[in-house]
Amino acid sequence: MANTYSQINIHCVFAVKGRENIITDSFRDNLHKYMSGILKNDNVFLLSIGGWRDHVHVFFELPPSLRVSDLMRDLKAVSSKWINDNRFVKGKFQWQEGYGAFSYSRSQRNEVIQYILNQEKHHQLKTFKEEYLDMLMKFEIEFKDEYVFDFYD
Repeated sequence: MANTYSQINIHCVFAVKGRENIITDSFRDNLHKYMSGILKNDNVFLLSIGGWRDHVHVFFELPPSLRVSDLMRDLKAVSSKWINDNRFVKGKFQWQEGYGAFSYSRSQRNEVIQYILNQEKHHQLKTFKEEYLDMLMKFEIEFKDEYVFDFYD
């Protein structure tokens, strides 16, 4: 689009269905690389990707021609198929429905990138449930417990 300029920094978080700890060290890095390729094919500039055994964080610049909902739908569908085709987990792999999407300014980018890169260390101190609910509260997003990810403590 001519004369269209933007910088929309989006941090999305989504979880494994059933919140199983099945994104193991054996394929986690390859999953993140694969997801990076999906985003690149959609002309999305990836800033950071990471996560832990039961969820993924992606931080990117959203082109004005794309919608977050379409991007997350496609990223989750294609990556889920890739996990299943490669039989990285027993049974059928699925992501939970939904995702969290949070916007940040350019001045906050390095902080978010470091946060995502330090997920393993971070989750030694805080559960995914605590992390996610903290994000919703920090951004003052109203939510109903029954519509937040299924959490199994």
